[in-house]
Amino acid sequence: MAADNQKWWQRTVVYQIYPKSFQDTSGNGVGDLRGIINRLDYLASLGIGAIWLTPIYPSPMVDNGYDISDYTSIDPTYGTMADFDELVEEAHVRGIRIVMDLVYNHSSDRHQWFVESKASRDNPKADWYIWRDALDGKPPTNWRSIFGGSAWTWSEERQQYYLHTFAKEQPDLNWENPNVRRALFDSARFWLDKGVGGFRIDAITYIKKPTAFVNGEPDGADGMVNVHTMTANTKGILDFLREFKRECFVGRDIFTVGEANGVAADELVNWVGDNGVFDMLFEFSHLTLSNDGEVWCRPRRWKLSELKTALSNSQKATATNGWCPIFFENHDQPRGVNHYFEKDADPIKAAKALATVLMTMRGTPFIYEGQELGMTNVAWRSIDQYDDIQSRAQYEFALKEGLTAEAALESVHDFSRDNARTPMQWTAGLNAGFSSARPWMPVNENYLTVNAELEDRESGSVLNWYRELSEFRRAHEELLSGTYVELLPKNEKVFAFERTVGKKTLVTVVNFSTEEVTLPKKFSTMNILLGSELNPQPLTLRPLEARICRA
Repeated sequence: MAADNQKWWQRTVVYQIYPKSFQDTSGNGVGDLRGIINRLDYLASLGIGAIWLTPIYPSPMVDNGYDISDYTSIDPTYGTMADFDELVEEAHVRGIRIVMDLVYNHSSDRHQWFVESKASRDNPKADWYIWRDALDGKPPTNWRSIFGGSAWTWSEERQQYYLHTFAKEQPDLNWENPNVRRALFDSARFWLDKGVGGFRIDAITYIKKPTAFVNGEPDGADGMVNVHTMTANTKGILDFLREFKRECFVGRDIFTVGEANGVAADELVNWVGDNGVFDMLFEFSHLTLSNDGEVWCRPRRWKLSELKTALSNSQKATATNGWCPIFFENHDQPRGVNHYFEKDADPIKAAKALATVLMTMRGTPFIYEGQELGMTNVAWRSIDQYDDIQSRAQYEFALKEGLTAEAALESVHDFSRDNARTPMQWTAGLNAGFSSARPWMPVNENYLTVNAELEDRESGSVLNWYRELSEFRRAHEELLSGTYVELLPKNEKVFAFERTVGKKTLVTVVNFSTEEVTLPKKFSTMNILLGSELNPQPLTLRPLEARICRA
């Protein structure tokens, strides 16, 4: 794609914030909007052009904000609408746009829409959610919710079951009802009119349900099948999403990125690009190599070639039509330094290696809060210490599958969403500088050596490597608009690829192993422009070494 045809969001970096864990200014142990405002200069130092906020709407917080009870207000825990307006304005002054998170597959069961819907079978919102009669005194199907247990919950008021892909407090909205779609579209336009720069759309592949609600082949000892298997990416979903795009996005200078678990790389042509429904799509094939993406207690060892293939397939699928969001972490994933490298890998070197791939692939890089510091997973000693509803459900599932409590907890250590949700580590002071009060979730114990204040002063820190990569990326058109070609595809230790514009080519070379690697002779003529190690050797990569070369 030629540089003069690119949109602003294709030439920038996006930073994701989990507001609850970013910065507390009110002294209640929970992050807030004022904390984000106070850290805008820090964020600007990373060269970002957009901030994606996970939900900040009113919520009972059963699923940490992804159970929304009002789509057009701010939860008082985070501040006021005036605080939000100030955030949009202050970010704009720094050349940064605010991107909101839309959760449209489901609402909270406290939302007024659901309160009315469950009151009777004949009220104006009776069919705003998905209701079914019992089948022989049991739930309508054997679908298991993503958070465990049946995906159906009984309502005494209606004497019917309602469907929930996630927690029982998150009933699924009925997208077949045009009034539901109209209400959701109105709420999206509300935030656009406030000047937001786009949307990340949560769990969007579940909005279209199958015509027939039938049992699936059980995938566990509980006799159930994951609801994802039965409903993700159902035929007809694109019709809904084309309407969504037409009603809300067309003609606006924004970007949209969908969370599309269940969409394969070869389907991307229908989801992104000139005729797609979104500008970008979070595709998960590179995140689920360790398991099937839904069952944590069945991990598998994967090869680097599998990771490279997953990433390169998305690159190929969008090479001439569409655009990729490049990401390795988010609020639902374990930390990259733990997930993509051996347990004995040096976390600083590993963080730099992953950052180099992130910031040089074709697409828009998404940095998750704390990733730029090299923040790591936690390994709490009891499941009771975990806040995440999914982590507790996966732990119980593992026990039912016959794992010991120790083994079940180990799977939670590796995959828990809480790994990404521990408070941001700003300083080596009280509560890592996150809050003057006890944080809503414990701070990772390594905050004394992994924190922004310390890393800001250290020239060789992960933070300053991110800053250096961001500046390097902006200065080289090859990394902004160049083509992508993978090199050494069968190598199980090195990830290498080239980015080309015209006659200029840059080559990224990263050693993902904890061993020294000898490169093929063709790399000897390349000029190393930027490297994570001092005094790099042309044909020798030290463990976890990363470099960018001029071919």
